[in-house]
Amino acid sequence: MSERPRAAVLVSGGGSTAANLVELDRAGQLAASIAVVVAHRRDIGAVPRCEALGVTVAVIDGAPGEDASNRLDDLLRAHQIDLVLLGGYLRRFRVGPWSGRALNIHPALLPNFGGKGMHGDRVHRAVLDAGAHESGCTVHFVDEEYDHGPTVLQRVVPVLAPDTVATLGERVRAAERIAYPEAIARWVEMRSASAGSATACSPRTCP
Repeated sequence: MSERPRAAVLVSGGGSTAANLVELDRAGQLAASIAVVVAHRRDIGAVPRCEALGVTVAVIDGAPGEDASNRLDDLLRAHQIDLVLLGGYLRRFRVGPWSGRALNIHPALLPNFGGKGMHGDRVHRAVLDAGAHESGCTVHFVDEEYDHGPTVLQRVVPVLAPDTVATLGERVRAAERIAYPEAIARWVEMRSASAGSATACSPRTCP
């Protein structure tokens, strides 16, 4: 394919994941083009951070539910999105037509330390409390369950004896900055390989 797929990044926090992807895109080092960043509230750090990078930022606010999901779907279609990237997005994403075209990054080695309510520092605290010797991050396809879809790739980091939530979190975030672009490139490769095939795709076979 001559043109890079168009991607949207969905955010709910400070926007570090989205900013990393936008900066890689601007440098020509990302296999997809970040067309829009979507926030679920305007008063989160990701909004000014991404706007300062010159990327289009949209807000889908209001209570979660059918209406918000419909507005999000309409927005993604309006931007001709090929790939949806969840970057610390805390709302449930209705997969629907985006099955096989939506990825999430989780700050642990799934299936451990995942599920509803497990995000950010809560995950790192759980890893430390469990006495785990390693952690890392997982990029996976999004399905209708939290942190459940098929894994695209994982990167492992050691848990060190003096680690705190802060130090472990920083090491995992460094791994995430490498893992998400790698997973996007892998998705694009699978998509290219399956182009023109008449066989129905699933997250386990082709996006």
